Amino acid sequence: MTKSARSPDGSRVERGDQADIQAVSRVSQILSLFDPATPEVTPAEVAERLDLNRTTAYRYCTSLVAAGLLERSAEGRYVPGRLLLQLGAFAIGHRRVINLAPRHMRALARATQSSVVLSLWGLTGPVVSRVEENPSTIVIVSVRVGSHLPMDTAQAKVFLAYHTDQLAMDRLMANLPDVTRAELRGEVERVRAAGHCSAMSTPGVVAVAAPVFDEYGICATIAIVGPDNSLSMSDDAPELRVVLDTARQLTHELGGQFLPDEAR
Repeated sequence: MTKSARSPDGSRVERGDQADIQAVSRVSQILSLFDPATPEVTPAEVAERLDLNRTTAYRYCTSLVAAGLLERSAEGRYVPGRLLLQLGAFAIGHRRVINLAPRHMRALARATQSSVVLSLWGLTGPVVSRVEENPSTIVIVSVRVGSHLPMDTAQAKVFLAYHTDQLAMDRLMANLPDVTRAELRGEVERVRAAGHCSAMSTPGVVAVAAPVFDEYGICATIAIVGPDNSLSMSDDAPELRVVLDTARQLTHELGGQFLPDEAR
């Protein structure tokens, strides 16, 4: 005889179904542990962060390896597996902005003599989804597709300013030290007022970013990156105008509303 229980809405749920649902939820929690600050985990870390015993955590990790969702490194740690990366790339590749952006990015790279980066929001920050380089320039700044961008980058600040789930953005910033969080909040407010962001992404490299919107809100950021001796961070830089025009054109094609226009 199969045992059953009542769900919150009063319907009957089989115990076997409950176990399956719990297992799926646990897998989701384990995969959610990965972020830019946690590129790999051990079963002990999984157990500690999810309040599991180590044997259970190890069984889940080995099962996820068998399914292709995780891989075990030579050091015995676990990293995202090929299937997970394949599914992520598949999901990103089917976003409309990815299909519409390439010709705009090529034109922007030619006009600004810079590398152009399109980023989408991942679980905890921007993820580089497409890069267009200009081979005619003497110095090319390369950005790897799939890179997770930290919170102090221009692209992240633009997402923080315009993301539709501001509570989630507040939770992300809550993990930062008090001084860093206060500085970032101030910079995000300036992005909302200006409609764009210019920042030193790494020493000697400048990024100038603007938001791209679809009918649901911000869906991407488009940015140019280049050496600080050739790319200006000034609000009246001609390159900034071209970035904003490109973001506006993409937004129009996606059926969105370019909110920075309203800000000014």
